[in-house]
Amino acid sequence: MSVRLVRLIAVCLVMVATTTACSRKKPPVARPTPPPPSASTTVGNAPPPPPAPLPEPEPPVASVPAEPAIAGSNVVDYNARSLDELNRESPLQPVFYGYDSADVAGDMQATLQKNADILKQYPSWVVTIEGHCDERGTAEYNLTLGDRRAQAARAYLISLGIPAERLKTVSYGSEFPFDPGSTEEAYAKNRRAHFVVTSK
Repeated sequence: MSVRLVRLIAVCLVMVATTTACSRKKPPVARPTPPPPSASTTVGNAPPPPPAPLPEPEPPVASVPAEPAIAGSNVVDYNARSLDELNRESPLQPVFYGYDSADVAGDMQATLQKNADILKQYPSWVVTIEGHCDERGTAEYNLTLGDRRAQAARAYLISLGIPAERLKTVSYGSEFPFDPGSTEEAYAKNRRAHFVVTSK
């Protein structure tokens, strides 16, 4: 065998060995990329600030107790009373008129306003408005005047929002005086519209 042939065979063996070694070599594994440094770690190499403390839970709000009823208050439930009791201690105030007049004066308008407020508070009440006169005048005249007085009070209450069907009227003339006297003071008391709760 010639020297040249021996060299050729040797070169081939080296090439085969190199190829085999390369095929067995494992592929490189990609290393994970480290995260970029945060700003807090790069400023002056200071340690990161501690986490902010969690807010403390607020204490539960105690419920506000209901205010106790005021002892001695004048709140009255009139619906708990019988009709007799109700009319004996009626919260509806009478309206008084001038001599030979059925006009509702200014102070009596305030009285009717209070009566209207009560009637709105008790919407089931039906009221009869009685018209009364003093003893002067004829019976026929006083019946007519008493009717005008009752109608005037009724019309005013209706203007304040009280339904008409809740308000009846009747005239007694001078038959049922509030004061049996025959003085001007007694007459003034008897010229009135009186309110009677007839249903509740």
